[in-house]
Order: sequence, then structure tokens, then C-alpha cells
Amino acid sequence: MSSRKAKGKTTKKRAQRATSNVFAMFDQAQIQEFKEAFNMIDQNRDGFVDKEDLHDMLASLGKDPADPYLESMMAEAPGALNFTMFLTLFGERLNGTDPEDVIKNAFACFDEDGKGQVNEDYLRELLTSMGDRFSDEDVDEIFREAPIKQGMFDYMEFTRILKHGTKDKDEV
Repeated sequence: MSSRKAKGKTTKKRAQRATSNVFAMFDQAQIQEFKEAFNMIDQNRDGFVDKEDLHDMLASLGKDPADPYLESMMAEAPGALNFTMFLTLFGERLNGTDPEDVIKNAFACFDEDGKGQVNEDYLRELLTSMGDRFSDEDVDEIFREAPIKQGMFDYMEFTRILKHGTKDKDEV
């Protein structure tokens, strides 16, 4: 009987830790950026993101998402999508990426000079022809915000952005 009680308590503690630690996963600046993003998505300003909010936000970006797509996005949250749940989902996604050294090593396989850069056209060819092939539109979207200078994709900086976010203008 006592072992059942102990098990019950452990399960309860874990659930509480998972929700309370979500704010510990990010620094204040990151939390503020997530809050701004949440507020941009929460079109009707009711404190919750719903399917209509997602549709309106994507429509403002020139997209016309189908209902099944929106429903699948909403299904990723186990309940109402308030800011805490939004932060939890992002935390799970960000922690779900590979460690920095794994990402850098994957790019380094194609960096013949060892300078932390890969030719943009060569990388595009690799992404569209090998493994899980990307469409040209997918690659365009990746490259839109990627650190590319003089035709060279800076994978060291890309990995930093992927794992830690972009630098503010005053940090540069």
C-alpha cells in the first residue's frame, strides 16, 4: 500500500515540475520574445491561441491553410493553448534538436576547407537531392533567414541561431 502512495506522489511531482520549469528553460529575453510572438498569433487577444487565431495569423503572411492542417497544429497541444502551454511546446521542440556539435559535424562533412562554411549552391543541391529531400521552396525558406554571405552558408552561425536564437541588433 505504501508503495502505491509513493508512486502516486512521484507522478504528481513530475507533472508539477514539467509545467513550473518551463520558465527556467529560457532566459528573460527569450521569454519576452516568445510572449511577443504569442501576442501576435493571439489575434483576438483572449489569452488563448485557437484555430481561428492560427488561420488569421497565417493569412496575414499570405498563406491559406486548410482546416485539417490547422487542426493538426492545434492537436499538438494537450489542452487550451495559453502562453504557458505555448512556451512548453517551444521548449519541447527546441530541446528536441540535436546537440550543437552533432549539427556542426553534419555540416562539416561538406566543408572541404574546414572554414565553417558551405557553398550555398552546393548545399541547395545536397538538400534537394539527398536523404529526406527538401523542395526548392523549403530551401528558399531556410535560406531566407540563414547567415549567407558572398554565396557561402555559415553553418557555425546557423547552428548558434538554431540553438540559441538570433542576436539583437545591440548585441552585434
